[in-house]
Amino acid sequence: MIVTLIVVCEVGFWVLLAAGLATRYLLKMPRTGAALLLCEPLLEVVLLVATAVDLENGAEPSWKHGLAALYIGYTVGHGHRTVRWLDGHGAHRFGGAPPPVKPPRYGMARAKHEGRVWLGTLIAAGVTTVLLQIAIWYVGEASRTGSLESWMRTAWRTAGIHGLIALSYTLWPPKAPKATKGEPERETEREPVRAERN
Repeated sequence: MIVTLIVVCEVGFWVLLAAGLATRYLLKMPRTGAALLLCEPLLEVVLLVATAVDLENGAEPSWKHGLAALYIGYTVGHGHRTVRWLDGHGAHRFGGAPPPVKPPRYGMARAKHEGRVWLGTLIAAGVTTVLLQIAIWYVGEASRTGSLESWMRTAWRTAGIHGLIALSYTLWPPKAPKATKGEPERETEREPVRAERN
């Protein structure tokens, strides 16, 4: 049931997102569209409650409960960026807004961008850990919670790997390609002035 609910929540996330953007920009109903977009967190609440009820009804803690916690953590850490990015493109495509600012590609501006994205992964790992720890305390038997603990380690392993990748952009920031003969030299990419969409 939990795996099915995760799939339903993921599909529901994109359906609500599409409905919210279509209502905001195609039907010209910005408040209704915003209300639909604000319903996104309810999907995570439904999944959280269902996971708790499943454990309360005596279900054996397993990878399904760990996956549910990881999914909720990822949505908390990165869901807002996804919504903001798609909203920016929707506003440009259908609302006449300027195109969203692309993430920087070179130099320390790129390193800062990667660091901000990594913070989302860090938040995801933290939320996942809190949810799994609550589940472990709730079950109260160390012999039954091994799978939950392994998902906790997976969350932090993922955050660690992502952190190393983000750090590599600081240690070795990508450089803009040099201009060939006859071409004007490109300016070093600057940090975007407007709030980035991605």
